[in-house]
Amino acid sequence: MKNSFTVRDLPLSERPRERLLKLGSEALSAQEILALILGRGIKGESVMVTSQKLLSRFGNLRGIANASVEELMQISGMGPAKTAQIKAAFELSKRLEADVGEKPRPALLSPEDVVAIVRSQLKGKKKEHFLVLCLDTRNRLINCMPVSIGSLDTSIVHPREAFKEAVSSSAASVIFVHNHPSGDPEPSKEDVELTKRLAKAGEIIGIDVLDHIVVCDKSYLSLKDKGLF
Repeated sequence: MKNSFTVRDLPLSERPRERLLKLGSEALSAQEILALILGRGIKGESVMVTSQKLLSRFGNLRGIANASVEELMQISGMGPAKTAQIKAAFELSKRLEADVGEKPRPALLSPEDVVAIVRSQLKGKKKEHFLVLCLDTRNRLINCMPVSIGSLDTSIVHPREAFKEAVSSSAASVIFVHNHPSGDPEPSKEDVELTKRLAKAGEIIGIDVLDHIVVCDKSYLSLKDKGLF
């Protein structure tokens, strides 16, 4: 006797994979799409049940996308592998939306331009996220990539990691950005020292550091405008 319902108990025509292949992905519910991403359930529990638990716990797809790894793994059936699959799927979607290759690249000519690009990405974060914005010779955005995620009030950044994406993108210059969860944009001594270190590293490899901007939910500060490096 079976312990619980599984996808294999469904008629072939009602299984998510078969429905997608026959009707297209748009015909599937959010629960079915999540089930396909997860692949299989755990012993005694269908992957459809796991998918429904995710939707019930986080409310909708956006809630799941915004959930942390730790929060996702609190759901029964969500181990490291399945959590990684979910995070990767939403990251693909995010990168597709943010792809600047098919539309004019915005020129970043002021701190306000930079903040407009990154604020939604950093808003509400409880830890410090350090980003690098890679620019071409006309200060147009090539891409915006995360470098590190620190603790609540510190972020450890190595020049090698900070410039890795810039080198691979053939960037002419970079702008660094990180958030202060405290809401106070005033840079710390460590922020200033890190910026000077990165600027020197940029000189060595031929990539200009144009600015380092500290962003909070309601304010921001440019270290370049303050003459701090």
